Amino acid sequence: MSAQGIQFQEPLSSFRFLVRLGDSQGISAAFSRFSGVKMEMETIQNRNGNDNRGVKEYTPVFTSFAPVTLSKGVVGDNEFLNWMLSASAGALTGPSGINLRRTIDVIAVDPAGNPMATWTLLGAMPIGYELSPMDSSRSEVLTESITFAITGMKRTTQPPPQ
Repeated sequence: MSAQGIQFQEPLSSFRFLVRLGDSQGISAAFSRFSGVKMEMETIQNRNGNDNRGVKEYTPVFTSFAPVTLSKGVVGDNEFLNWMLSASAGALTGPSGINLRRTIDVIAVDPAGNPMATWTLLGAMPIGYELSPMDSSRSEVLTESITFAITGMKRTTQPPPQ
């Protein structure tokens, strides 16, 4: 603690995170990699009509979010793959899923496992799937990656445990 009573915190580690799907209170899957969130605001420049200095200002016009990717080792769990398949075309039909857009929470935890920050990915819809190559000459974990388009994001933080 500093002289002014401000408590400093260590930055969170990027390898300690959990993933929760929808309104579930439980953890949905143990993902080993999260690509992160990239948000950009497209702007236009304009000058206020009563600004006699001739200074241009930026006005936000559009917000876009890059797709995010979650990767994990292949295990017996099919929840995310089934969601992906419900969003894709079948042999003779279009997407069969009713609830294609969902909410995904990515939760950063401290070394003791306490949730510290949550990134809520809004309107997430699966748009890609990739299975890592299988190579008998290597001894790597077989992983699958699922890519999601998102329409928004919010971040919430929890106070550090006392």
